[in-house]
Amino acid sequence: MTITDSAISLNVTDVEASSAWARKYLGFEVAMEADGFCSLAHPDAGFNLIYLRTGLSTFKPASAAGHADGLLVVFTVDDIDADYERLRQDGVEIITPIETEPWGERYFQMADPNGIVYQLVQWVTPPEQV
Repeated sequence: MTITDSAISLNVTDVEASSAWARKYLGFEVAMEADGFCSLAHPDAGFNLIYLRTGLSTFKPASAAGHADGLLVVFTVDDIDADYERLRQDGVEIITPIETEPWGERYFQMADPNGIVYQLVQWVTPPEQV
């Protein structure tokens, strides 16, 4: 098998709201869009972020056509503290404030208008090794 591209597809009620949020706060750009569909690209992400409107009659399989839930969209960044401050000051809904895990994962979580949870991560020296 040769994989030529990657994407994550998320079902949301309001495609435009999630698309606008990811463009404004995460720097994604529209790669392709149509009624009830938007594919976003970012030169550093490694995959496209796709939003599909829930309830589309063309969605298959029907058993997976509900709202995206119970997942995290995670991006590793270079300066977690700067990104946290920028996004917080821009009014992004921070649902888990910035913290550092014992194994060196420094992260925070935020939600878009459809409730999709995004996590930004930076790997740092674990606190016990400082």
